Amino acid sequence: MGESRVVIIGGGFAGLTAAHELTKAGREVMIIDRHAYTTFQPLLYQVATGALNPGDVTYSLRRWASNDRSHLASFRRATVTGIDFEKKQVIVSRGQPIGYDKLIVSPGVGANFFGIPGAEEYTRRIYTRRQALEVRDIIFSGLELMAAERNPDKRFCAIVVGGGPTGVETAGALAEMKTQGLPVLYPEIGVDNFHVVLVEMTDRLLGPFDRRLQRYTKRALARLGVDVRLNTAVKEVFPDHVDFADGSQLACDIVIWASGVGAHSVVKDWGLPQGRGGRILVEPDQQVVGFEDVYAAGDACLCESEPQPQLAQPAIQQGKLVAHNILAAQDGGAQETFVYHDKGTMATIGRNAAVVQLPNGTKFTGFPAWLMWVLVHIATLLGGRNRISAMLNMGVRYLSWPKSAVGIIGDYVDAPSKLKAPEEDEDVS
Repeated sequence: MGESRVVIIGGGFAGLTAAHELTKAGREVMIIDRHAYTTFQPLLYQVATGALNPGDVTYSLRRWASNDRSHLASFRRATVTGIDFEKKQVIVSRGQPIGYDKLIVSPGVGANFFGIPGAEEYTRRIYTRRQALEVRDIIFSGLELMAAERNPDKRFCAIVVGGGPTGVETAGALAEMKTQGLPVLYPEIGVDNFHVVLVEMTDRLLGPFDRRLQRYTKRALARLGVDVRLNTAVKEVFPDHVDFADGSQLACDIVIWASGVGAHSVVKDWGLPQGRGGRILVEPDQQVVGFEDVYAAGDACLCESEPQPQLAQPAIQQGKLVAHNILAAQDGGAQETFVYHDKGTMATIGRNAAVVQLPNGTKFTGFPAWLMWVLVHIATLLGGRNRISAMLNMGVRYLSWPKSAVGIIGDYVDAPSKLKAPEEDEDVS
């Protein structure tokens, strides 16, 4: 092991940003991840609704390492099972322990079920590539089954839980498929036979956004045919229905869980201090509380004095700061504290409909906001091939809509609503 090697657990926004900064400065870096690729999570819902191929939003971590001209970057595909802080080693599921001089922990997060009975067992998530593909196949399998049976009383119901960006974007994409794609591609199915429900326990969608943008979002979803239910809390989830806290019940074929995030369960085995939501506690300079030479960045960390939103931009900026502080520590410099520079937030609702909120107070909606959303997300994808492929797929889908509503398909099953949810596919190193 080189004496200045930095080991990074997790190849997401924070981990890759830190790795880029460190190798640029001549430091040896190894990324450990249980997957052989990094995933651009903001576009996974597009995979789940058949708009993009999974390869459009994933990028090989081995290719990332091979692209490093300094030859200082390396990758190990493995699951982290523990950390030996005395020996400064990361214990992994395959191969020998990996020694480090500095350690960055950035494993990302998964779903938070808030202790709701049945939620973990019977809902689907779209935090990983595999999960997005499962959602896609269940939805289109259900539509194909309805088209074959031609039963006017049969209804396919998709419930999306959570009124944040992921929930809004998923519900909007499904509703567009319902109102515009179904009449063209599934003439055997009546539009009213595909029910899209968006459930939010608070009184508004897109909580961090301006009230005007929240109202616009609700109206836009309603125009698309989404049954928006605010002030509605999930009490319990069953294989074929959901019970709500107000005593009502709704039969469904799939429940997509987009209600909050939490730490992966395996993180608790690493011996690091954890706070709210299982997030790793850090000091303002991103060092893990009580641990020398160990830093954390991204959604999985929490500075209790200055909590940050669990979004891509804070993760990227934290990754840069961690790299800076590691370099400063090795060169005898001072540590800097994290200050979040808000670059704005955005969410898409459907074709030509989105909301954008910039830090200078500028807010806009409609086609300009949608176009900005598309350009920013394509530009943020890793790799020129992914950007071109995603741009082509989105362009073809836009120009040939609504016939392109099922342009990207997968494998179908005979009884999608009876499938038991798989064991959690934690996207963690």
